[in-house]
Amino acid sequence: MQQRDPSRANALSVRLELQADCFAGVWGTLDAATRDILEAGDVEEALNAASAIGDDRIQKGAGAGVSPETWTHGSSRQRVAWFRHGLVSGRPEDCDTFAKDMPAE
Repeated sequence: MQQRDPSRANALSVRLELQADCFAGVWGTLDAATRDILEAGDVEEALNAASAIGDDRIQKGAGAGVSPETWTHGSSRQRVAWFRHGLVSGRPEDCDTFAKDMPAE
């Protein structure tokens, strides 16, 4: 089914990538509470990285038009928002990007 509808496959890929961003935020919260491996500035660096590798920013940087239907990772705003969501929540069960409405961007 996904091969017949590439935009559907891309939309599922975006949801999976955003879920991974959320899980990364959860890990950051759990790490801070248990092992304290993160150093000062690590969260800000992660947020900057999430923003920098959004499909919208990559397309703009390449001089192309922004085409959400071709995205496979999500926009910069979506990636940052889901990372923060996981960081604030600290609960993996709050990272179900497949059950949530996603902004069209």
